[in-house]
Amino acid sequence: MNALDNSFTPAGELALLRYGDGEFIVLRPGRFVLCAVTGRKIALDDLRYWSPGLQEAYAGPAQALERWRAVNG
Repeated sequence: MNALDNSFTPAGELALLRYGDGEFIVLRPGRFVLCAVTGRKIALDDLRYWSPGLQEAYAGPAQALERWRAVNG
């Protein structure tokens, strides 16, 4: 499964993902995940930034960098 395979996602539900290197696995179908930094909804089609080590999603590169700095400070 990858970001383009959304054939069975119910509308308006929070997805549960396992983040890997370059792809993710859908554990519970849904339309979005939450940014670990901002709490903002991220549509699975728009998800581009995540941390496999922390198993977190980020709304964009700024949020990913902010989280990296907080963890690796």
